[in-house]
Amino acid sequence: MKSSKRSSSLVATAIAAALLMTACGGSDEGGEGGGATGGTFSAYIGEPENPIVPGNTTESEGSKVITALWTGLVTFSEEGEVEYNGVAESITSDDNQNWTVTLKDGWTFHDGTPVDAQSFVDAWNYTADPQNAQDGASYLGRIAGYQELQDGAATELSGLQVQDETTFTVELSAPFALFPAVVGYQTFYPLPDAFFEDPEAFGTAPIGNGPFKADGEFTPGQGMKLTRFDEYAGDDKAKADGMEFIVYADQATAYTDAQDGNVDIVDVIPPDVIESAESEFGDNFIRTEVSQITYLGFPTYDARFADPRVRQAISMAIDREAIGTAIFSGTRTPADAFVAPVVDGYREGACEFCAFDPEAANALLDEAGFDRSQPVDLWFNAGVGHDAWLEAVGNQLRQNLDVDFQLRGDLDFAQYLPLGEEKGFTGPFRYGWSFDYPAAESYLTPLFSTVSQPPAGSNFSFYSNPEVERLIAQGDQASSEEEAVEAYQQAEDLIAADMPMAPLFFTEIQTVHTDKVDNVRIDLFQHPIWSEVTVNN
Repeated sequence: MKSSKRSSSLVATAIAAALLMTACGGSDEGGEGGGATGGTFSAYIGEPENPIVPGNTTESEGSKVITALWTGLVTFSEEGEVEYNGVAESITSDDNQNWTVTLKDGWTFHDGTPVDAQSFVDAWNYTADPQNAQDGASYLGRIAGYQELQDGAATELSGLQVQDETTFTVELSAPFALFPAVVGYQTFYPLPDAFFEDPEAFGTAPIGNGPFKADGEFTPGQGMKLTRFDEYAGDDKAKADGMEFIVYADQATAYTDAQDGNVDIVDVIPPDVIESAESEFGDNFIRTEVSQITYLGFPTYDARFADPRVRQAISMAIDREAIGTAIFSGTRTPADAFVAPVVDGYREGACEFCAFDPEAANALLDEAGFDRSQPVDLWFNAGVGHDAWLEAVGNQLRQNLDVDFQLRGDLDFAQYLPLGEEKGFTGPFRYGWSFDYPAAESYLTPLFSTVSQPPAGSNFSFYSNPEVERLIAQGDQASSEEEAVEAYQQAEDLIAADMPMAPLFFTEIQTVHTDKVDNVRIDLFQHPIWSEVTVNN
């Protein structure tokens, strides 16, 4: 597929499917290799933040590797619908709180050991345990016993019980209709016994159950090679014999290497080459509307940015349209909500303080007593083209608010995220978020709930509002999609008023690939579908 454009509204079928409380298993048919075409290809990634472990990977670069090596309980269609083409035969419930997960037979890890109920339960318990400091821990927060585990009153999640080799039950602390969709996220992937024997070694030589398997170790700064897993039990068997992830510190270098044929797929190209890339790569240039929102986050823990009026003012002083046109060649749409248009629940103009209004912004800044004599630090990770648009943001703050700025973009991705987790940002920071499952809630809980504050989650602004969390919980427990969306929207309204992060852009990404490969597709989650890539031999 050379071009992938989605409709502006995606039905929240995850909720509907969950409310039906039943599911059909996918076909396990397909011969060895699944129509493999052979050959190998290479792909660009940035340096992952952490070793290659699903429960400790919540960022984009490590996720690219995880999606090649693992398959979860469920998968998602091109439109974002839950599909039972993963390990689960069914995920059922009579009350949306007590769930039974039944697994298909025949799934194995790359080392030949079975993917069974215990491999899921053990993985989830490990990820949730605060002693293990896993970045994805908060995603397990709805399972009964999670808080007791955090408090040290328990050693495992009381809500998980293995019934037999292919069945386990999950008790949630409250009803949550989206559970079958949530478990499609990589935090919920299984782990083999080999992981628990030596978690540190496993992170460099991971063993998954996906369409590709590791062929050697992951080397920081270099990457790793993978080969097709011919015993893969899923339908989406890898077409190529193998692939290689190549780590680049600078996205521009990766793009140049794609021009020279030294790397086959660059899934996100630098902003300054967007206009020329289409004419240069022709049919090998792909535009994809994804679920990502680009934010300017605020360190709410810093006294200078603790007043919501300061955050509102900075947001209103940014001309999103001008930056999208000048820097991104019109491929970034000004964000006007905290929920992207690709899911039900998006409302045009939901973010009042996202509207460009310098006069109102100055009035708010004066009301807050903000010290304009001190520059604002603007943080971003290096090497992927963020410097140009953050400088444009800084210039607008200088012009529209009479506040100077300093660019703080000297850290690579693997250094940038840990600094944020440690409350190290001294000013507004670049942040991007794609949904983990197709629902409005995926833009709320992971970014704006207390349970998602680091080190257990991705709430890098360290924002907390009990009323927001009450409304999210109300949506979680709703008996219909309409009631759920209404509650989530009320939570969004409070977040929009507090402005812990300023939504800047809804994202279309641009991908290029060489003539060596075809069938390159980027999904709504901003993941390349590695198993579909074919090599032109």
